[in-house]
Amino acid sequence: MSDPRAVRIDEPGSVRVVPIEPTEPGPGEALVEIAHSGICGSDREVFTGNRPADFVNYPVIPGHEWSGRVVEVGPEAPADLRGRLVVGEGFRGCGVCPACRGGDNNLCATQYEETGFTRPGGWSNYLTLPARLLHVLPDEADPRGAAVLEPAACAAAATLKLAVVPGERVAVVGGGSLGLLSTQLIAAASPSELSVVEPGERAEIATACGATAIRTPAEAEKLAGGFDAVVEAAGAEGTAGLATRLVRPGGRVVLTGVAAEDSRPPDPARLVLSQVTVHTVFGAPSRAWGHAVSAFTSGVLDPGLLVTRELELDEASEALRLLGERRGADVKILLRP
Repeated sequence: MSDPRAVRIDEPGSVRVVPIEPTEPGPGEALVEIAHSGICGSDREVFTGNRPADFVNYPVIPGHEWSGRVVEVGPEAPADLRGRLVVGEGFRGCGVCPACRGGDNNLCATQYEETGFTRPGGWSNYLTLPARLLHVLPDEADPRGAAVLEPAACAAAATLKLAVVPGERVAVVGGGSLGLLSTQLIAAASPSELSVVEPGERAEIATACGATAIRTPAEAEKLAGGFDAVVEAAGAEGTAGLATRLVRPGGRVVLTGVAAEDSRPPDPARLVLSQVTVHTVFGAPSRAWGHAVSAFTSGVLDPGLLVTRELELDEASEALRLLGERRGADVKILLRP
């Protein structure tokens, strides 16, 4: 372990690379050497100070999206984890409250603890976490693509609720990570049409992910009421309302984004009178992780398609800046230890 280090956000606006001492795994824990870490909008919220106070503890090492190999395990953790390529769930629920018992460990009623927000994350050389959170991948799997399995699990949570069946017309509002990963998972269900609604800069990658049409929001509005199922994955002003207008009466909508402000929210009267079923998603429970990992290992899901830039840990500030600019075709930025 030569010169281990991590990116730490001490307080909003303050980010730096610091030396660390890897934490020896305790009972039931594993020590992972990080291969790649992802960066997403919630990491930028930690940096800017816009994440709700109950969902972050400063100082913090960010990084809830990551892949790596287990280098050591503690007592009571499976010894055969050593050397295995893994990804890990972020939520650390209590395991005994009604939400956890019901399978919604992302909604634990007892505590909010999450890797990269209240516990050290993967913007580091090493990460220690409970072994029960790990998902083991095939040795030959791509660690670069595996680092994007956390947002893929969130997309899986959305698509499982959307429950697309072959032949349906489906729209995905938003061409970012969640939207494009949702597109890949929905494409596996053989819809008759799969439209991605976004300005157009990511048409090529959206098509590679399985989209049959790329439409601007204005073009999509002309098809209002024409889709059986819609995923909202943009989290921008007006996108939740657009998603609910696109769906037909009796159709299904899943909302995954959270707009900071929205002067054009969904119309409750239309939802009621059209009997639109609306689901929401916050993070990913274990069952969604299992679905995403299975899709990845079987080749149905290729998160690596989304990786458009890789930077070093020392360039974390630049990565945060680039994410804030949200330039055209840039989708997923990874950090390398």
